[in-house]
Amino acid sequence: MVADVTAWRGERDDDAVAKALWALRQAAESGANLVDPSIELARAGGTTGEWAAELRSVFGEFRAPTGVGAAVGRRPGELAAVAEYVRTIPVGPPRFLVAKPGLDGHSNGAEQIAVAARDAGMEVVYSGIRLTPEQIIASARDEDVDVIGLSILSGSHLELVPEVVRRLRDEQVDAPVVAGGIIPPADAKRLREAGVDGVYTPKDFDINKIMGEIVDLVARRASAHAAA
Repeated sequence: MVADVTAWRGERDDDAVAKALWALRQAAESGANLVDPSIELARAGGTTGEWAAELRSVFGEFRAPTGVGAAVGRRPGELAAVAEYVRTIPVGPPRFLVAKPGLDGHSNGAEQIAVAARDAGMEVVYSGIRLTPEQIIASARDEDVDVIGLSILSGSHLELVPEVVRRLRDEQVDAPVVAGGIIPPADAKRLREAGVDGVYTPKDFDINKIMGEIVDLVARRASAHAAA
């Protein structure tokens, strides 16, 4: 896919693309209809990424509400055992980053995990859908999180998840990483080989078990740091 885009860009008229991007920006800044300049950009050979980047530079980037903070369906009784376990961890309540890398727009699963973690006594960091690896790494680093959950249903888990893990380690972020989504067993094995500590799929529906295993990862990390 990357090679195809590179070849496409090598064959097009870059001056025509630059002019079309400028016309798109002018339309966006003036409040004009964007359809015609968008069509001209496509005809010139502009990519969807270039189109979107130009519009983001004018309008910024929308982040839809996640619903986690406002979720009313608290279930402390159901997660009481995990919440009690959380209180025994010397480092305090784990900071759990739940992130959705790539273009996947399905947020229900990620939000269920985030709300369950909140109800189990964890501090949850969740910024919504369609995050870049750079955004996830920055959040993990700046928020000093204890564990990271990557939710992905787009089918690009073998590309995005290992990239996020690699960049985390490059930034000296050693928090354990778990992944959730439609992930075949063979792919789950490859993700574990790439440094993922746990893989969850729709068959893993026991929320207490999932939360307990995530807290286990935090506890083991805290023990390793204490022994270092």
